[in-house]
Amino acid sequence: MATPHWLFGDQLGPHFLAAGDGGPDRGAPVVMVEARSVFRRRRFHRAKAHLVLSAMRHRAAELGDRVRYVRAETYREGLHQALGGGSVTVHHPTSRAALRLVSALPGVTVLPARGFLVPHEEFRAWADGLDGQRLRQEDFYRRVRRGHGILMDGDVPAGGHWNHDHDNREPPPKGARALGAPAPYRPREDEVDEEVRRDLDRWEREEGIRFVGRDGPRLFPASRREALAALRRFVERRLAGFGPYEDAVLAADPVMSHSLLSSSLNLGLLDPLECVAGAESAWRSGAAPVNSVEGFVRQIAGWREYVWQLYWYFGEDYRRRNALEHHAPLPEWFLELDADAVTARCLATTLAQVRDTGWTHHVPRLMLLGSHALQRGWDPAAVTDWFHRCFVDGYDWVMLPNVVGMSQYADGGRMTTKPYTSGGAYVHRMSDLCGSCAYRPADRVGDRACPFTAGYWSFLHRHRARLSDNPRMARALGGLDRLTDLGEVLRQDRRRGTGPP
Repeated sequence: MATPHWLFGDQLGPHFLAAGDGGPDRGAPVVMVEARSVFRRRRFHRAKAHLVLSAMRHRAAELGDRVRYVRAETYREGLHQALGGGSVTVHHPTSRAALRLVSALPGVTVLPARGFLVPHEEFRAWADGLDGQRLRQEDFYRRVRRGHGILMDGDVPAGGHWNHDHDNREPPPKGARALGAPAPYRPREDEVDEEVRRDLDRWEREEGIRFVGRDGPRLFPASRREALAALRRFVERRLAGFGPYEDAVLAADPVMSHSLLSSSLNLGLLDPLECVAGAESAWRSGAAPVNSVEGFVRQIAGWREYVWQLYWYFGEDYRRRNALEHHAPLPEWFLELDADAVTARCLATTLAQVRDTGWTHHVPRLMLLGSHALQRGWDPAAVTDWFHRCFVDGYDWVMLPNVVGMSQYADGGRMTTKPYTSGGAYVHRMSDLCGSCAYRPADRVGDRACPFTAGYWSFLHRHRARLSDNPRMARALGGLDRLTDLGEVLRQDRRRGTGPP
């Protein structure tokens, strides 16, 4: 008889049940466990809880009699309910905590990871060959492109260049409130969503489980059918305009031309190879320019894959890295997503988007939310947990390298070559958020001093000695010596404290 196979809630696509090549037995019975303890331990965004549960229940409905779907307090209890002491297989989970759990349970055989492009062993061999140093994303990305033949013409990158970033960093069109891109795919809720919402209401009412954020109509795919429809719509109608403005921000157009596929990829509803193959086909057919296609391919075959591999390569101690010795707790207004308490328009707009949808694109995440946390000296582990809980596409493997390494520079430069933070000038150049703000991006002191501008100089001053050996910071640190009002900037920044900016 076929050994049953256990599906976690982020392993929901058909490729997680495909037999052969390290997969489960052909036609294996399936076990799925919905564990309430996950939501009891941490205060997740309610839209995220809704999406995950809806996706799991939709997958169970698709599998029909093949699946034993158990609702239990813990995974351990649910697995025992489903199987007693029987054997089960499971694909390598996406978090260290889940891997520890499955490795400790008797009768569980862990199969290779799926849903990614590069096996762990291949990445480790590459990284060890570099002594774990200078693991540049660009170098890894090119290896993935070559190894999988992605966007390649023989040995030459399609379009003649590996990297089209120089064409993909345009500020938003002047005077435009919206990019004018075709609307993204939006799913229609069904009876499964209604059941999930009733259960979440009951958990809050009767079991003391608490959420943050708002749970409006579901915005992201919860089934394979919906995810494929979202992928098709992006490739056919939105990809062509994606590249040039992928780093730009418009207050009234938070989605712009972004794919909104990250949650579907991270739930396992889509496989990364089918996403990049669809984008490449669009370029080869003349439906999308190479810079837009390469920018999208880079996000998946480059950055997503790189972050996944670093999560496992850097080890468990990585989550405790705090090279800048930041220990300030996250303030209540941030924890509660209280956008109405914030005066700074850029931060208020972004926080409201997270509150209302559980999503915002990568630039507001890094250069607004993350940059503010870095400037204020918030504890990087707490910032990582916040991003994990508050974003619909947030998982431990996603957020740990992205926040500890990229956003908070807590690893001291192991992942990135410099801290990613800026003054208000960058926000002003790449967005329309500063025009009607109460603050002015060029002002360092006074009632209209931009919190990001003042915070930037305060951050550089605080860590000057630590960053002085970094050649990429030489110009920024040199700017400190030219500030005649640095003392007042620092005093004002201290007076502002932890209150909402």
